[in-house]
Amino acid sequence: MKKRYDVIIVGTGVAGLNCALHLPKNRNALVICKQTPDKCDSYLAQGGICRLQSEADFAPYFEDTMRAGHYENNPAAVECMIRGSVGVIDGLVGLGVEFARNADGTLAATREGGHSGNRICFHADCTGKEITAKLMRSVSELENVEIAPDTAMLDLVVSGGECLGIVARCPDGEIRTVFSDYTVLACGGIGGIFKKSTNFRLLTGDGVAVCLKHGVAVDNVNYIQIHPTTLYSEKSGRSFLISESVRGEGAVLLDKNFERFTDELQPRDVVTAEILRQMKKDGTSFVWLDMRVIPEEELKTHFPTIIKRCAEEGVDVFNECVPVVPAQHYFMGGIRSDLNGRTTMPRLYAVGETCCNGVHGANRLASNSLLESILFAERAAVDIAGNYSPADRSVYEEAVNGLDMREYADGEKLAEKYKNMLLNAIKEAENDKPRN
Repeated sequence: MKKRYDVIIVGTGVAGLNCALHLPKNRNALVICKQTPDKCDSYLAQGGICRLQSEADFAPYFEDTMRAGHYENNPAAVECMIRGSVGVIDGLVGLGVEFARNADGTLAATREGGHSGNRICFHADCTGKEITAKLMRSVSELENVEIAPDTAMLDLVVSGGECLGIVARCPDGEIRTVFSDYTVLACGGIGGIFKKSTNFRLLTGDGVAVCLKHGVAVDNVNYIQIHPTTLYSEKSGRSFLISESVRGEGAVLLDKNFERFTDELQPRDVVTAEILRQMKKDGTSFVWLDMRVIPEEELKTHFPTIIKRCAEEGVDVFNECVPVVPAQHYFMGGIRSDLNGRTTMPRLYAVGETCCNGVHGANRLASNSLLESILFAERAAVDIAGNYSPADRSVYEEAVNGLDMREYADGEKLAEKYKNMLLNAIKEAENDKPRN
């Protein structure tokens, strides 16, 4: 790792990788991640990625997104995302992403909860892994990009209200400061601060926490999505998600008497509320998801990962129902950013789940997350390139000299501090403006 880069990107999910991919080749970039690059939620995304099907689909797609978000979405962000979706998918295909195809060779499209039609491109039930792997392959080939695993961002280097780089813990445990003209936070979600979450445990909202520390604006930090269907297990660790696509293909939710109790294709927050209400009524810790209504061959080709994981838990999806329970899944709030990823701090950008540009409102529509992350990350890269200006190295060095490096010596203590900072912000936000 060098002492200076043009751009530092924190995170190796689809947002971080796509931002790196679209930076000018004459700009050197450092991309860091806490552990190995595959330990990001982008890899876990099962369902798919939305694509505008036709001009006639724009109004319904826009309405579906707004309705799911309780009309608290930023309409400009929603339109930007939808209009850009075709270009995003075309770009991914160009990178070698293999989406499912119809018999005539056109892109297949499935449907999930909250959608009024089929508009979701997919790769079996591991779309996120397919996209992230192909982005990683492309970024790894770039001579101007250095990827540093097992490297954690501990803080921002700030002077005069500008971001001039980061404080990082390197793989050998050394704590270093790194100077950059621009910093992009693509740190992912906050599931690691919750007991039950579909997120990797290492995703603890560090980006949001350091922004809270330095007075960078954050929005709607209490807007936290609970996914309706994760595999029920008494084991500790990350909750395994049962994709919404399963219900999109016909799977139904059943109570303790194996009777259907809700419309499975409503927005996630509505289905979650229905499940929790039914669990309370039945006095159970889960409800049943019946996948047997889906043709066996369709199950095998579309949902192999889910079949395998359920089998590991002793559940045969072809012959019995699957116990499911809601768990924390996604973060709609985050670091305030505009449509180009700019935060309220000069030289600092935020993209992906860690940011809040208003596109999701109070509740995210299924399969909009990969699309949003990829699209706005590219816009951030283009914005950096089009408005590039070098930072003052002497100001950075002055800021570094003013840091008390002892603050970062105890990693566990610092992590706990950031966790409590974020939890307090969530509590305050909920008291000030309860989620709709």
